[in-house]
Amino acid sequence: MKINTIINRYIFKELVSPFCVSLVFLNFIFLMTRIPDIINMIVNYNTEVLSVLLLIVYSLPRFLEFTIPMSLMISIILTFMRLSRDNEIIALKGAGITIYKLFIPVLIFSFLSTCLTIGITVWAVPFGKFSFKKKSIEIVQSNLNIVLEPQRFNNRFNDVMIYLNSIDINTKQFKDIFIQDNRIKERVTISLAPRGIIISDLKRNFYTLRLYKGIINQVNLKDRSVNTINFDMYDINLDLKNIGKHGKVSKDFDEMSLKELLKFIKKDFKNKADLNSALIEFHEKFSIPFACLALGILSLPLGLFSLSSKHSSGFGLGLFFFILYYLLLSAGWSLGEAGFYPPFFAMWTPNFIIAGIGIWFIIRVANEDYIKIPHVIKILLIKYKK
Repeated sequence: MKINTIINRYIFKELVSPFCVSLVFLNFIFLMTRIPDIINMIVNYNTEVLSVLLLIVYSLPRFLEFTIPMSLMISIILTFMRLSRDNEIIALKGAGITIYKLFIPVLIFSFLSTCLTIGITVWAVPFGKFSFKKKSIEIVQSNLNIVLEPQRFNNRFNDVMIYLNSIDINTKQFKDIFIQDNRIKERVTISLAPRGIIISDLKRNFYTLRLYKGIINQVNLKDRSVNTINFDMYDINLDLKNIGKHGKVSKDFDEMSLKELLKFIKKDFKNKADLNSALIEFHEKFSIPFACLALGILSLPLGLFSLSSKHSSGFGLGLFFFILYYLLLSAGWSLGEAGFYPPFFAMWTPNFIIAGIGIWFIIRVANEDYIKIPHVIKILLIKYKK
């Protein structure tokens, strides 16, 4: 028992280093995708560096929600690939240590990662997302031009969609503007103008898009009539979607705390779409953390795969199954939110599938039976190596 304890501590310590390196590297990669937006906000819109840094900090929990399971899987596979390559696994087998006993430190490490991820999904992610939204709104309120990106359909305003061809950074003027206004029921108003500017009143959270020398087309959906108006100057008042009554910022389901989410789910309401979305979000807070256990179960045999099959395809298979897990999760999210699939099964089925495959692989590797790779996966692995 003492020998097993020493081995368990040794394997556990071996898992920590690649896990930390992978976690830092993956979060750095995710943050790098935000660099162009950060530079644009600082250089073109004179946003304070402190505000931008806060946005980065608030977005980190969302990254960690996914990078912790990824790092866990990478660390387990790489650790056992190294142990296999250095013939340490063969030495342990010679000492009477079975594959099932090697699973103990992996299970402990996966359980600790699960607890860490639960803390992030239940508390850190809602706090980070809501804080990110509030900070973004503060930045937008000081410079609304950040929201109005050129050559994109901007829908951050209540029932108003805006398209701009370009923005003059120096004069803050918009060029070639298209606006669809659906705020009045049974009537769609489409405004076109060659140029315009934003006028803001920060004290009242009041914004006006002033257009010059354009045309307005009003379509009445009830009697199918169309009115056309030419104008020299036309003002359109704008309200941000996230601003509720009395200037308060509204919360989406993924920004609610666990208590707020449960309170919403227990309400007696008729909107099944909202109920499905809330249930999906509730189950996601726990299903993604428990993916650490499922991926941990699968990663052990994949790390030992290089020992049983005489080559190092374990990492390639790990990448394949990781992508498979998130494809299943995305499909479950879509089907569950649409009501085609119960939210519980939609969020937890990927974990059951991955854990089931992992248990089957462990049994095969423990019996020193070859894991036969499907021909399609072999082709993908060959291309991945190249």
